[in-house]
Amino acid sequence: MGSTTQGAGLQLREPAHHVSPRAVLFWTVRAVWGWLVLVVGQAVWLVLDAEDARGWRVLALVVTLVLAAAHLLVMPRWRYRVHRWEATPTAVYTQSGWFNQERRIAPLSRIQTVDMERGPLEQLFRLANVTVTTASAAGPLHINGLDHETAERLVRDLTVATEQVPGDAT
Repeated sequence: MGSTTQGAGLQLREPAHHVSPRAVLFWTVRAVWGWLVLVVGQAVWLVLDAEDARGWRVLALVVTLVLAAAHLLVMPRWRYRVHRWEATPTAVYTQSGWFNQERRIAPLSRIQTVDMERGPLEQLFRLANVTVTTASAAGPLHINGLDHETAERLVRDLTVATEQVPGDAT
């Protein structure tokens, strides 16, 4: 990771704020569905198939359950530790990822749009996702797992702040 960007005084650094703690449970519940499909499929295969290779299918099911438990226990907490964000008077900072971690800065002068999105499951957990689209070829910055009220405030504040920055965000 580099240490500076184009903007004077902007440092590529760890942002100040974590996402909502509710994101941990949200990410866990969302991940459960994929594992559930796999486990149910293996269980049905175990029950309906001939008994000649049952031992291997039981072993495969046990391995799947162990991997699922490890993933569901580790991944959401790890993501919570990594996923961070911050909005300053000059830029938006994000940090995301799991194994491959990414830090990004969007100077306010480069912001083109600020959007908030909430799927049905995010609504249930009172969470929202904010997307900051810039003139960068690297694509938009995503802040996932924010408390809904925090996301609304961030979108409002960034919209007001970017309206006051001269230029056309290109």
